[in-house]
Amino acid sequence: MKAFNGTNVIKKQFSLIFVKFTVFVLLLGLAYRLILSNFEQFSQIEVKNTALFSDNTLPQAPVTVREPPVTVNEPLVTVDEPTVTVSESLVTIDLPENQTLRNGTCDLFIGNWVYDPSGPVYTNATCYSIESHQNCMKNGRPDTEYLNWRWNPTDCELPRFSPKKFLNLMRNKSFTFIGDSIMRNHVQSLLCILSQEEEADDVYHDEQYKSRRWYFPLHDFNLSVIWSPFLAKSTVFEDDNGASTDITQLHLDKLDDVWTQQFDNFDYVFVAGGKWYLKSTIYLENDTIVGCHNCPGKNITQVGFEYAYRKALNTTFKFIVNSKNKAYTFFRTTTPDHFENGEWNTGGYCNRTGPFKEGEIDIGYVDEVMRKVELEEFERASELGLKMKLFDTTLLSLLRPDGHPGVYRQYQPFAVENNKKKIQNDCLHWCLPGPIDSWDDIMIQML
Repeated sequence: MKAFNGTNVIKKQFSLIFVKFTVFVLLLGLAYRLILSNFEQFSQIEVKNTALFSDNTLPQAPVTVREPPVTVNEPLVTVDEPTVTVSESLVTIDLPENQTLRNGTCDLFIGNWVYDPSGPVYTNATCYSIESHQNCMKNGRPDTEYLNWRWNPTDCELPRFSPKKFLNLMRNKSFTFIGDSIMRNHVQSLLCILSQEEEADDVYHDEQYKSRRWYFPLHDFNLSVIWSPFLAKSTVFEDDNGASTDITQLHLDKLDDVWTQQFDNFDYVFVAGGKWYLKSTIYLENDTIVGCHNCPGKNITQVGFEYAYRKALNTTFKFIVNSKNKAYTFFRTTTPDHFENGEWNTGGYCNRTGPFKEGEIDIGYVDEVMRKVELEEFERASELGLKMKLFDTTLLSLLRPDGHPGVYRQYQPFAVENNKKKIQNDCLHWCLPGPIDSWDDIMIQML
């Protein structure tokens, strides 16, 4: 009897110990799950150069003068963050380190702009090379949504531009951008991103600061921009504000020496024409007038900008094909503007604060004609052996009416002291930081 009772007690004690051990394991597992869950929540919180303003609409009335934003090195407290919801127009993305194909193919220029809360990699406080007309943050633009959209191709993921990778790729090389003020705008964007890795030395500029060169000593890399808005040889009678004393003369069969005489020195080249072909111009071939565009009062045949642009691009591409220097070359298509209810000189403006989705806006007639000419001449030159990359940013740029300086091309346009000044809108160039930074993301992938 004693033996039986002893065994029973031992069994009961063992059962009690087993139950306690099981409960302990379960409690330990639950605690681990709670700790892991909290850790995951906190580990997802990341602040990267977030916007320094919180207003969501552009002012329609005078606003108080604001001080330039503080440096991003100081702790940032974000107030009234935009709500991120899962919808077709507002999607948070987590971009991979390397480009990943989705459907076996990748067209970097077809896609949509998606919301990216991490914001830009630089601000006006961390980049010194932003020109005043594109420095929207310093000039007082109150909305910041335009800073949080990134281009997302339909068939592949597009990583952020890596300044370290780019500078290593460009070691002992030279990269030159040839074109107009949009090209200069692009170079400023590239400089701002690269400055997060290495500051460049400003080693050359022309009298008007339109052609410039920078040197990155740690990588022995030269970056330059050459002012040649027509690419072809031209005589322009215009000041920096666009006021003309005479009509421009353009040689369609001769290229601008300012870039052709240096072409053999370049390892990488970015070329673009565009908007200057819409100006009033007299056209010459073999030093003889063959027509003009928008030249009332002149006894000259009107032939239109399409004819001239096609001729000049044909001459440009032939030069590059026949050059002994086989530089790695990009050609960028035309960049659309977003003036509404008028043009730059007739009261047009651009005060939208968000991007369009594909199908919400149609390309304008002029941009459609220019892009058609560009694609046809590029294809024709490719058949002749042109080794050039087409940088077709027209349609992705069309979707960003919110990315222009607008009235914030000047400092505090609505300040009391500026009330009597005429406010001019810039709906062609891009704020920095802004949509044009995504061009660099695409460029390094193509390289």
